[in-house]
Amino acid sequence: MNRHKKKTDSVRIGEISDGHVEVDGVRLKLSHPYEAPGQWIGQQEILMQLLACWITVDESDLPLTPRLTGPPGVGKTQLAIAAAQAQQRPLFIYQCTADTRPEDLLITPVLSQGGSISYHASPLVTAMLVGGVCVLDEGNRMNEKSWASLAPLLDGRRYVESIVAGITIPAAPDFRSAVTMNQDESTFEIPDYIMSRLQPTLAVGFPTKQDEMAILQYHLPFAKAEMLAMTVEFLQHSHELKLDFSPRDGINLLRFALKRMMQDPTHPVSADEAWQEALEKCLGEDAVDLESLAQRRRRTLGGDAVPLGLADLFFDVDDPMHPDREDDEEDEEF
Repeated sequence: MNRHKKKTDSVRIGEISDGHVEVDGVRLKLSHPYEAPGQWIGQQEILMQLLACWITVDESDLPLTPRLTGPPGVGKTQLAIAAAQAQQRPLFIYQCTADTRPEDLLITPVLSQGGSISYHASPLVTAMLVGGVCVLDEGNRMNEKSWASLAPLLDGRRYVESIVAGITIPAAPDFRSAVTMNQDESTFEIPDYIMSRLQPTLAVGFPTKQDEMAILQYHLPFAKAEMLAMTVEFLQHSHELKLDFSPRDGINLLRFALKRMMQDPTHPVSADEAWQEALEKCLGEDAVDLESLAQRRRRTLGGDAVPLGLADLFFDVDDPMHPDREDDEEDEEF
């Protein structure tokens, strides 16, 4: 630990001026913080757990970098935004993708108009320098090479090394971070040595009925009560059936329905008709019948307890031509 401290303590960092800072003689242009308003509704326990990760109980203690998991659209990023606002720290968000390179995460060289090269600090490095919060959004979409460049930042060393700029950048004592991760198939497997640094795991679940109503009212205060109620009932029923329709889906559904109703005042569309159309267009035709959709999902995920034989690939279970069915009927007659 002391060896790492000596290495970072020797780094010369200048004062921030006009959105720039000098690190070991290299002038960096800083990123702008995220400043949109945000509010976390319901599930206060997980907000307190996230804030606890960022507490230091002693001068020698270090903050944790938790990973926020859950289905898309449940508010993982919004949770981190609310936590940053609660601590009154500047917030920076970096959107991770499969194409993210180590230099994208740290410092990017840019050719200026005069023909010289200027260095732009990423939202992550900017948060490190100003003592803010950085959210690595959808971190499990990022490849291992990019994660490897962050390994020293996520343990006791708390610094990164930019090969492009040729400098080492230590994190300010007030720097905090979190990683959001979606649970779907279009993601990378994060190596164990990185996962061991991203602790603890905070699972963000679907909101309760009252919280979901409050979320929709917050984002769509102009929506009528009956349309809000229809949307909440639909979402709650989908949660019970373990389908992944989220509050974000409900917000988009309602927005489209309201726009359709207001589109032509001379031929107003009824609320039920507009809502049903929005449901189909936003969430797909399968969303019209949640029970059937849930049954198909369970079948696809192997929810049926009865093992399938070779004949099941060609015949339905109730098909009279099914060989096993014929055998059963013959046994009964015998």
